[in-house]
Amino acid sequence: QVQLVESGGGLVQAGGSLRLSCAASRRTFSIYVMGWFRQAPGKEREFVASINWSGGNTYYADSLKGRFTISRGYAKDTVYLQMSSLKPEDTAVYYCAADTRRLRVGVPTDFGSWGQGTQVTVSS
Repeated sequence: QVQLVESGGGLVQAGGSLRLSCAASRRTFSIYVMGWFRQAPGKEREFVASINWSGGNTYYADSLKGRFTISRGYAKDTVYLQMSSLKPEDTAVYYCAADTRRLRVGVPTDFGSWGQGTQVTVSS
């Protein structure tokens, strides 16, 4: 198990940007993949982006490509999600997830470790 702590959520106007951070408690050499998911009220948790730690390969939900960017910070065992051109429909609780195994891309039930979530609200 990896303990994950998200930060950076908040209220932003449509068209604005936010950067979310997720800090992992375990040294990242044992983590294979980290990802971001989001869940809006009344909806299922959906995939946003993921990154393979060793090779740096990144994956995105098709609908979010070009607006969201996932990246990693080697020194601080942290993964970031840069969100730009935000829309009201991006409003959700954003969750960080991690696992030590190679997983299918974008399947939330595959991930073994989750953060507590951070709220992102985009006003129109």
